[in-house]
Amino acid sequence: MMSTPRALRPLRNASYRWLAAALVSSLVGSGIWMVGLVWQIVDIGGGAAELSLVAGASAVGMLLTTLLGGALADRIPQRRILLVVEIVRAASVGIVALLSLTGTLAVWQLAAVALVGGVMAGLYYPAYSALLPSVVPEDQLLAANGFEGMARPVLMQAGGPALASGLIAISSPGAALAVAALTGLVAAVCILKLPELPVRGERPEAESGGTRHPAVALLVDVREGFVYMVRTPWLLGTLTFASLLIFLIMGPFEVLVPFVIKDVAGGGPGDHALILAAFGIGGAVGSMVVASLRLPRRYLTVMNLLWALGCLPLAVFGLTDQIWVMVLAAFLVGAAFNGGVVIWGTLLQRRVPPEMLGRVSSLDFFVSLAFMPVSMAFAGPAGESLGLPVVFLIAGVAPLVIGVVAIIAARMTRDEIAHPLDTVDESTDAAEVASPRPDDAEVPRSSARELAATAN
Repeated sequence: MMSTPRALRPLRNASYRWLAAALVSSLVGSGIWMVGLVWQIVDIGGGAAELSLVAGASAVGMLLTTLLGGALADRIPQRRILLVVEIVRAASVGIVALLSLTGTLAVWQLAAVALVGGVMAGLYYPAYSALLPSVVPEDQLLAANGFEGMARPVLMQAGGPALASGLIAISSPGAALAVAALTGLVAAVCILKLPELPVRGERPEAESGGTRHPAVALLVDVREGFVYMVRTPWLLGTLTFASLLIFLIMGPFEVLVPFVIKDVAGGGPGDHALILAAFGIGGAVGSMVVASLRLPRRYLTVMNLLWALGCLPLAVFGLTDQIWVMVLAAFLVGAAFNGGVVIWGTLLQRRVPPEMLGRVSSLDFFVSLAFMPVSMAFAGPAGESLGLPVVFLIAGVAPLVIGVVAIIAARMTRDEIAHPLDTVDESTDAAEVASPRPDDAEVPRSSARELAATAN
């Protein structure tokens, strides 16, 4: 009997199939929303300023709730959080769609719904990351994270926008937004199919702040997440490297690449779309390749070097005037970046104590949110003062230097050998799993505070 390919093994799990279906629906809806929002603003007479206002409202919402979202995910069953998120998304986007179809929509209403959507996004990622290890066994987490890494660019950056464009072409932006709301309902139904799973890990009453006011207890939880990060060298080193990486590359890629295409290569919007598509396709390919392999024994080194070396092709954007070379470079960057992200997600879910996973995942998400707009703000002035070739050379080479320093400074090569993650036999084809993995209650675990104090 032929064994199931490693990348497909999580799909044998009935609960994971429902969770994956919810993720797919949510990603498609997000892609529809991104395109539908732009053309809805245009349809009501808005422009770049109005789009910036709405996008900024979404970003503010995410920044406000991401860290608290991690604390909630460590206290409340994550299924409930995801269910509330999808219902609120569906209701708020549905209201916007109705207002659009009746011709009564205003920009402030779009901004309000974008703010709500940002708040929900800040709650979604930590809850999903903390829920996944309760649904699939450890030896299948890499494949499950690979599926997410593949689905996100394909559905949110390609499939959803393509569907939105078609709906707008044959009907209106309001129709596209209505379908986006419907995807939220579909995701909510899929989440309802999941069994109610308890929050993983031990949280003794005295430690979890049960006698404190709930708001104070959440703030204490957030603080404990930061304490754990600071006292865990591999985590602090990786997040510091990731922060600097995002600062160095996201601005040049998002802000300056269009000008390279226009001013250096003589290209246009179609070439820009091709490069972005290459980045997304590369991300999907990189995710699935990593998910199809065993977790590397040197997982910290491989992950950080994938990000560090994967930035080198960015230097090409400052050295060539050929679009096809830029397309290839974007593909390589996307493949390396997303391949590393798959390892990173799996690493967090397997090494971070279950009672801390939501908070650590929220810190990871917060880093991306905080440094991306800063990078974009600096990219334009840097391009004008230093020149495009110099900026892209820095974006390509500096992450390699910082990544190597992070590996050495955090003693990652020693840590990954002391804490192997490739000991689970992934070569055997286990029987089909039709229910969630067993509760971890029989496995003794230290408290989050004890682990934070002893992490090295």
